[in-house]
Amino acid sequence: MRLRENNHVVGYVFISPFVLGFLIFTLYPILSSLYLSFTQYDLLSSATWIGTDNYQKMLMDDEMYWKSLKVTLTYVFASVPLRLAFALFVAMILNKAMSGIGLYRAAFYLPSLIGGSVAVSIMWKQIFGEKGLVNSFLGVIGIHTDVSWIGHPATALWTLILLSVWQFGSSMLIFLAGLKNIPASYYEAAAVDGAGGIRKFFQITLPLLSPIILFNLIMQTISAFMTFTPAYIISNGEGSPLGNTLLYSLYLFRRAFVFFEMGYASAMAWAMLIIIAVITLVIFKSSKYWVHYESKGE
Repeated sequence: MRLRENNHVVGYVFISPFVLGFLIFTLYPILSSLYLSFTQYDLLSSATWIGTDNYQKMLMDDEMYWKSLKVTLTYVFASVPLRLAFALFVAMILNKAMSGIGLYRAAFYLPSLIGGSVAVSIMWKQIFGEKGLVNSFLGVIGIHTDVSWIGHPATALWTLILLSVWQFGSSMLIFLAGLKNIPASYYEAAAVDGAGGIRKFFQITLPLLSPIILFNLIMQTISAFMTFTPAYIISNGEGSPLGNTLLYSLYLFRRAFVFFEMGYASAMAWAMLIIIAVITLVIFKSSKYWVHYESKGE
């Protein structure tokens, strides 16, 4: 009996760092932000309870909030499908047996390791600037322009989308793992029946890869909503030009640490959580129509 009690004590000792870390660094900040979302708080004075005023202001009076939400939804719905499509395309190429394939996989994964860094964002800003690599290349082929792709309202957001697509490595590796789990006998049987490459892709690859697509879709959607560093660096922290790169996370940051409206920023954070939860739920609900699970015999 005493031995069993000692084992329990040892178990509690081992799990205590995680439990304490979760309570102090996760649960407490979450509950604190929920409370602050109903207060007026500027980091310098005590929080004052104002009820739902922050949420009413956000939904009724703040035009820039709706601007940032529109920009973010455009960014998410454009970058995520393009990123997944490109990742799947590269994964299918790298699923071939060829010499040095490991080196190619590492090279294609590298952008995902460094893509969200400040250095890459600065490099991206230079590439699409007035005197950048893109304009230099266009000049070589006879198209002379001095437009700043980063600074033009019509193209600024698309430079961020391209940066997101360039960071396709993590999705590519997951797709690659899924492709390797598809039995080669399926393709051989389809070839005997006269199926071509396109038919094999749509009738074998996509259905069997659909659970992986669902996972990548949800993870990349959540990640896209939280994009901050590229927008902050490329737009000088202002969401310029004309607010066309003012992503939700960047506007939340400005409200919290530029205007010192921590209560309002907390309300924005909870609104963002609800938006992501709703979109994730919609994806899950729609998955029964397009995700194929072999275990269910669908």
